[in-house]
Amino acid sequence: GVFMYNHLQQKVQNAEALAQKYKQQQEALSAQLQVVYEHRSRLERSLQKERGEHKKTKEDFLVYKLEAQEALNKEKQDSMNRYGALSSQHKILKNQHEDVKKQLLDLQLQHNSLKLEHRKALETHSQKYAQLQQEKDSEVANLQDTVFKLREESKLLRKAHQEVHSQLLSAQ
Repeated sequence: GVFMYNHLQQKVQNAEALAQKYKQQQEALSAQLQVVYEHRSRLERSLQKERGEHKKTKEDFLVYKLEAQEALNKEKQDSMNRYGALSSQHKILKNQHEDVKKQLLDLQLQHNSLKLEHRKALETHSQKYAQLQQEKDSEVANLQDTVFKLREESKLLRKAHQEVHSQLLSAQ
């Protein structure tokens, strides 16, 4: 009985030691679990905060995206309007350019025609001038010849007059 009592007593002590060990382990685990719960609680709060910030960031991004899309659409529309205006202006300027080119060609043809007429008129005037110069030279030569003959005749007449005058004086 004593043996059994000792054996049971030892088993109880072992059981109490084991219980004490398990109790300590449980307390340690409980403390660790408390730390884990607190950590989990902080992580959940942090996660909630992150989710809130993410949601706000997502909303801000959607607003920004919408505004950017509207701005892009407005800019695209403005660009299309400017392109249309520039395209119309380009067509007008192209037509004006063609008209000016045509006018230039007409004026060049007219200029060439006038140049040819001018050359012909210049040649005609040159020929006429040469002819008139020749006629003038010929007429001047004829007049000089006539003047020379008239002078000779005047000398002869003076001589004859002198002789007649001398004869008259002698006769008197």
